Amino acid sequence: MTEVFQLHPEPDQYSFTFGGKEPILTVPPGSVIELSTEDCYGGQVRSVDDLPSVVCKFPFLNPVTGPIAVEGAEPGDILAVHLAEVRPRRDWAVSSTFPHFGALTTTHTTAMLHDALEERVWMYEIDAEAGTCRFSARNSDYVVDLPLDPFHGTIGVAPDAFERIVTVTPSFHGGNMDTPETRARATVYFPVFVDGAHLSLGDGHCRQGEGEVCGTAVEAAMATTIVVDLIKGSAPIATPRIEDDRFIMTTGSVRPLEDAFRLSQTELIRWTESLTGMDTLDAYQLVSQAGLAPAGNVVDTNYTMVAKLPKTVLDGASVWDDVHARLRRTGEEHLRGR
Repeated sequence: MTEVFQLHPEPDQYSFTFGGKEPILTVPPGSVIELSTEDCYGGQVRSVDDLPSVVCKFPFLNPVTGPIAVEGAEPGDILAVHLAEVRPRRDWAVSSTFPHFGALTTTHTTAMLHDALEERVWMYEIDAEAGTCRFSARNSDYVVDLPLDPFHGTIGVAPDAFERIVTVTPSFHGGNMDTPETRARATVYFPVFVDGAHLSLGDGHCRQGEGEVCGTAVEAAMATTIVVDLIKGSAPIATPRIEDDRFIMTTGSVRPLEDAFRLSQTELIRWTESLTGMDTLDAYQLVSQAGLAPAGNVVDTNYTMVAKLPKTVLDGASVWDDVHARLRRTGEEHLRGR
């Protein structure tokens, strides 16, 4: 019988790093975990007058729920995390521009003589039943309902070599990748670097355009259900991978952006080789003609690119004995019986 765990942290239990913190929950492989997360502002921005630079305290931004230790996880294993449900916990969400954060403004690493963009807050109305989040312009009466597409912008494991990495940074451990591909009904695969893996997640987004251009999505607290499992005996993976019913996906989170692109594409080609038995150049050709390359983020301390390949071109190849389909069924059965 599937074990079900609850994890609903108190404010002082949230983490702001990957690595360097003891687990607050330990579960066996195959477990279902129902958990709650806070938004990237720590719930402090509640109106258009709450400027993040005033109400939020750096570096206590982007809190995550965890770490969660998975029994038996060892370095070299792969942690599979199926996102069964990602649901907004409130009927409102927030986005903002920061003076020195975003793709189209001066930042601390992109120094310019002109002033940074204005700090401004937008409040979104969330209607989970209708599946919409309402954008309202601040300086006009323009209003439009956007489709709700919730996901976790930050999800990852403890990094290697005793590192502690702040939650706003994506890297080989996952972290703040900000890709909408980590939505409900997707399975995310992480390389395990420490005993227990130490999974954490947060930074819920009601939706986000590719690239997260202004630096923030439609930021929200989430009620999330996940299923975790271990893959042992497989060749290790270098970066997080994602699978849903239609695609296999790989990630690259580095700077500059072209190297993030190269890393994600190289990993997808390697994965395609292993699934099909093709050599490198044949896999390179297939990915070149059938692949997609959405941007996760072009704003964080590292950039994230995603490489996607439709499963229809893989001739029915099984990914780790169909672990995604098995975990999806477990999640669906749990949600139906809840």
